[in-house]
Amino acid sequence: MSARRTVAIIGTRGYPSYYGGFETAVRKLAPRLADAGWDVVVYGRPGQTKEADPDRDPRIRTVATRGVDSTSLSTLTFGLTACLHAFFHRPDVALVMNCANGYWLPLLRLRGIPIVLNVDGIEWERQKWGTWAKRVFRWGAVLTARFANALVFDAHAIGDYWRRTFRRDGYFIPYGGQPVGELPVEPGFTSGEYVLLVARFVPENTINEFLDAAETIAEHHPVVLVGTSGAGNEIDARAERLDAENPNIHWMRHISDDQRLFALWQHAGVYFHGHSVGGTNPALVQAMACGARIVARDTVYNREVLADTAVYCAGTPESIAETVLGQMATTDDRGERARDRGARLYNWPDVCADYERAIAETAEKRPRVAYVEA
Repeated sequence: MSARRTVAIIGTRGYPSYYGGFETAVRKLAPRLADAGWDVVVYGRPGQTKEADPDRDPRIRTVATRGVDSTSLSTLTFGLTACLHAFFHRPDVALVMNCANGYWLPLLRLRGIPIVLNVDGIEWERQKWGTWAKRVFRWGAVLTARFANALVFDAHAIGDYWRRTFRRDGYFIPYGGQPVGELPVEPGFTSGEYVLLVARFVPENTINEFLDAAETIAEHHPVVLVGTSGAGNEIDARAERLDAENPNIHWMRHISDDQRLFALWQHAGVYFHGHSVGGTNPALVQAMACGARIVARDTVYNREVLADTAVYCAGTPESIAETVLGQMATTDDRGERARDRGARLYNWPDVCADYERAIAETAEKRPRVAYVEA
């Protein structure tokens, strides 16, 4: 029987998947854990992975479980079936993503499986969720604080919130950016001449306000929109109308080709980042790695990541348009400084090493997870 220890990764769409930040982290982390001697099992959802991906590491085992594929129930139901499968197969440690899965942690603890849990952002503050969903996330966080052996915070501000609210400490592990070489300009555009937005189309990412501002910006520069809601909501419909009616606004929907997306960031005159909640955003640190000149909505999370390497604006159409157009009219070294800051503080080798340490310490029953004194 193999003496290698097994880590189960629960709470993402699987491996390899290109959906969002958790999936990107798993694509980077799973091979690193295998290199460190772990048997890695990634739980996911049927049809959500790219099995023919040439970068897929054959050492990574995948298990697709069933669930209800809906906006309100997918995280809970797929998390439950993954935890049930892990309950019967008993890995040495579980890395769980998203505190909504806190409801199922008692199953893992009942089997003696140590748990590292990435709490994600403060989901119960997101506008996209209704009252019921916000309560579900909030109680999931309460149970996470009670049953997880170790917590991971992707931003210092998130850690501060959990220490203050739930009296739990943990590991600070952000996301990383992938360094890129010189990439070709997207056909039909000129390097440095367009304004870019890359985001999921949900209200808390300041999408509606940016679309208002885009009509003003487009009088002077092309505007490129990358992203969708994933559910065909009214923001998607609005982006589609703008694309059809304004020749200077281009909606490219979701782009899963990393090199193409990296090139859009690299050659943008300005990248607007409007995320208003959550912690360290994966798209933001990748934009930094691409050397993008960034205008960001002024939040504690964005300032933590960017410091003085970006220009900040309020979350209003007028402020966005004025700040973006002001940056398009100037030249500075903010993009280079953002790339340098990202390389120092938000890189995948360090992120993966920190995860491996947290997982190993938790498996050995000695994580840094002490309750904070009242």
